[in-house]
Amino acid sequence: MLFNQDLLKYHRLPLVCILLSLILYASFVYNLVRTEALKLLLLYSALFVFAYILKKSLDSNASKPKISFGFLAIAAVLFRLVFLPAIPNLSQDFYRFIWDGRMLLEGFNPYLFTPDSFILNGQFPISQAQELYNGMGALSASHYTNYPPINQLCFYFAALFSGNNITGAVIILRLLIIAADIGTLWFGKKLLEHLNLSAHRIWLYILNPFIIIELTGNLHFEGVMIFFLVWSLYLLQSGKWKWAAVVLACSISVKLIPLMFLPIFFWWFPKEKNHRIPDLKKLIAFYSIVLITTAILFLPFFSMEFIDNYAQTVGLWFSNFEFNASIYYLAREIGYAITGYNEIKVIGKIMPLVSIAIILCFSLFKKNNSLPKLAESMLLTFTFYLFLSTTVHPWYIATLVILCLFTNYRFPIIWSAVIVLSYLSYLTIGTADKSENLWIIALEYGIVFSVFVYEVLLNRRLKI
Repeated sequence: MLFNQDLLKYHRLPLVCILLSLILYASFVYNLVRTEALKLLLLYSALFVFAYILKKSLDSNASKPKISFGFLAIAAVLFRLVFLPAIPNLSQDFYRFIWDGRMLLEGFNPYLFTPDSFILNGQFPISQAQELYNGMGALSASHYTNYPPINQLCFYFAALFSGNNITGAVIILRLLIIAADIGTLWFGKKLLEHLNLSAHRIWLYILNPFIIIELTGNLHFEGVMIFFLVWSLYLLQSGKWKWAAVVLACSISVKLIPLMFLPIFFWWFPKEKNHRIPDLKKLIAFYSIVLITTAILFLPFFSMEFIDNYAQTVGLWFSNFEFNASIYYLAREIGYAITGYNEIKVIGKIMPLVSIAIILCFSLFKKNNSLPKLAESMLLTFTFYLFLSTTVHPWYIATLVILCLFTNYRFPIIWSAVIVLSYLSYLTIGTADKSENLWIIALEYGIVFSVFVYEVLLNRRLKI
């Protein structure tokens, strides 16, 4: 049974934590403005404390009845359902999601038009165009969409089933993300069991307030990408590598992040007679299935103009935008000292090359021939990528949180707890100087780098 008198008798503390968490999540989403720094920090911190207590409740004394997996799963879903009809209060990206979905519904290719190209010319191609345009902000409105096709399909469903109701569209998008999290819970648990690791690790992702707030609350589709990624890794571990390649392509078609993981599979298919040599036939077949499936998913939108627009938009993230960065900000200060100018266009071209070199090193010189080794290499390469990036939005680290569960590294969990500090930059961005508070950024990364160095460089015993 999911609930009985013994559970109430022996587990009053976790049950109280569930009730208080529901109240705090409701307060977070319905009674918080993102510039209310103290309230934001207090709510976020309290939710992490309650999540920690719930996770520890699974390690109850053997003489007491434990909280069942199903009971905790219901609690995790309830936490997410609190957000269901709410308009996100920490992100405005969902306005662009709804815009793209309605563009598709009206027969437009969303990759070929910017919102500016319509509104600035007095054209309103979709319902509530002006309201959506105002909501998404000038930055999004002036650029082409960069969301891949399965992501666009989610936006289309929201437009199809919500009519002209923005709240209705938000509900559809949120239900899709919640469904993805349930799928991640299912396949993540099965994968951990396959690896003879504790299935309780999955709660570090599912009950994590950062994951609940950033994905379900703020409607970021990293949750759907992660669902396909975990499903793909489960299929790969089960020996179904062809289907794993198809599902991995679906993950790429939600967010492009898994593309950078492809080289890491280099040693996954060793030759049967000589394990020192990769089976190139299987490897090429795996890559071919991934790339062909991805191309097929993009095919309905294909044109030369699409390629130009998409490449231009993706490139902007490396050479024009900067937010919550770490190593890049240090490099930027050096650039200021030498030239007197912000050298983002130069540094933004160098950093991706360094990231590519790191990925190739992990791919060629480390034999990622087991799932834990594969997950560890994915985790570390994406971590270095984020350390070197010019822009690190909070939801980017969701991928690190899920990958760390299949290793013994826990620095992404710490990062998920302190990433809330990046939201304090909104207290200065939008004011006269329009700059981030670098002391806050330094505090965030000081904590993250300290834990990272301890776990990855000093405490080598953590490796599986």
